[in-house]
Amino acid sequence: MFKRLYIHNFRCLQNLELPIGDKPSALLIGKNGSGKSTISHALALLAGMARGTNRVGQLVKPGDFTHGRTDEPMRFEVDVELAGRLYQYRLTLELPPGFKELRVQTEQLSLDGQPIYTREHAQVTLNKASRSAPAAFLVDWHLIALPIIQEQSETDPLFLFKRWLSRSFILAPIPSLITEESSGETLWPERDARNLGAWFAGLIGHSPRVYTTIDGYLRTVWPDFWDLQNPLVGGETRSLKVQFREAPRSLSLPIGSLSDGEKCFLLCALVLAANEAYGPVFCFWDEPDSHLAIDEVGHFVAALRRSFESGGQVLMTSHNAETIRRFSDENTLVLYRRSHLEPTRVKSLEEIGVKGDLVEALLRGDVET
Repeated sequence: MFKRLYIHNFRCLQNLELPIGDKPSALLIGKNGSGKSTISHALALLAGMARGTNRVGQLVKPGDFTHGRTDEPMRFEVDVELAGRLYQYRLTLELPPGFKELRVQTEQLSLDGQPIYTREHAQVTLNKASRSAPAAFLVDWHLIALPIIQEQSETDPLFLFKRWLSRSFILAPIPSLITEESSGETLWPERDARNLGAWFAGLIGHSPRVYTTIDGYLRTVWPDFWDLQNPLVGGETRSLKVQFREAPRSLSLPIGSLSDGEKCFLLCALVLAANEAYGPVFCFWDEPDSHLAIDEVGHFVAALRRSFESGGQVLMTSHNAETIRRFSDENTLVLYRRSHLEPTRVKSLEEIGVKGDLVEALLRGDVET
């Protein structure tokens, strides 16, 4: 799970440290513009690297520097604990005068304090326990080394870290983009969840047993739910449909015909199943309650939190009072900045010293956001 995330000089985030620690679930709150979605963009950037995107210019642009401050580097630092061992990844990007595209300044991946590889500009030094001396090679300054370096086996720490990071789910769904048709399979959703059908196919293909998890969750939110079908309709194209039944009548609906909130229920079912199938996974969900009715929010959030208690980690953002009430003070972090000219800061409610009902304190303006 994520222990720590550090971001510097990226959009509105300067010298920001997000101490998630050992929390299986946590909530980020703050006013619009405080940086919640920017954190999700940074996490999506890291996951994209692990999935094979190695060109720096495909991940960040010169406009991503905070207030155009190209005189100092952009930094990303991640501390992750996997199977009791601490992985630490560091990446520093720069934009020298006259350059149109960012390039790598430094990069490093360590395990329990010992470097797996280090990098200075183009020079990469790879440390292997089986070698008496490190191996050194050159990489284009505009390419990230992490997705390029080949792993020795599926027990290689480099493989374990990249697999975990690549399977991180960074979600900010746009339900209108989710349709029933899909082609191919995948083990992770896109940020806007438009590939939900392909993710369902990949998930069930990887671990058919977790269909019972999907089925069980959907029956709790849809009492008339009967089945999910994803047949081939031509070539490699599939069409995902939901069957509802209330004897003696039945109804089959393509998922594109579901409401926005109903698509989010289906997406939640897949998150729960994926954490069981190839977890523990990390899931960041930006405003998961934005398409739900007020009486649906509590069950939705509780189901997500409960699923990750036994493994994995979920981090949410929200403006919804019902969601906020589902988290304790210890699991809630506040992002704030006084103006667009100031960087985002993060504090726990314990540090702020909120007493009593948090929602009421927010309404009174007693919490600095």
